[in-house]
Amino acid sequence: MSITLQNLISDQDRKQFQSEGFFVLKSVVPPEHLALMREVCGQFIAAHDAEMEAAGVTHQGINIKGNRYFIANRHKGTRLAEFIYSDLMAEVCRATLGENAYLFWEQFVVKGPEKGSKFSWHQDSAYVGTPHRPYITCWVTLDDVSEANGTVYLLPYSRAGSRELFPHKQNDESHDLEGYFGSDPGDPVLVPAGSIAVFSSTMLHRSGFNRTPNWRRVYLPQYSAEPLRRPDGKLAAFAEPFLVNGVRRNGT
Repeated sequence: MSITLQNLISDQDRKQFQSEGFFVLKSVVPPEHLALMREVCGQFIAAHDAEMEAAGVTHQGINIKGNRYFIANRHKGTRLAEFIYSDLMAEVCRATLGENAYLFWEQFVVKGPEKGSKFSWHQDSAYVGTPHRPYITCWVTLDDVSEANGTVYLLPYSRAGSRELFPHKQNDESHDLEGYFGSDPGDPVLVPAGSIAVFSSTMLHRSGFNRTPNWRRVYLPQYSAEPLRRPDGKLAAFAEPFLVNGVRRNGT
């Protein structure tokens, strides 16, 4: 492993993750992986648009043509695994989860030009539905992100008042889960394309509208330290081994 990767995540980053729930790595995604994710994202958007056009609709599930897209768990059959199981993501997992890491979930979240909607304050763990060890979200920017185009806002543990899971309720209009109703606006992640905001699944976060004439595309691989299961005992999503007792099982 290169010296660059070994030193990529600083001791300060590790301490901040433990104390506040997150750290941010700027401009760390290799250009070839950034191009790969953009290409695959574009292919999926085109496929969704074609399906909606053929059906004569503008909505497909929670996807809205030209507005917003959630394209989840499609890495099989694509080259996305090259990034998911890369040396870079192995270092991120080791710094946050330790010697064991499993791919839990992955999705593109896309906000269309001048249309992309906002998302309420929530913790990702609220969507699992059963007690579990917190996992990590890797918020990978495929475009430069700003407050204008709907970047993510993070609420550090020290200001949220807790690192535990908050009670959530469903918004009647958006159907988003909401877990924080205080006045703290959080801290916006303002980084160029190819950056990664790494945060715990118990980190409160939200995002704003995209008010720019350009797309805002993000890729979100999530990793857990152990397989996560729902109340019925079934896997909550994936449990693809990446690191097991420090040994690479994927991406070797």
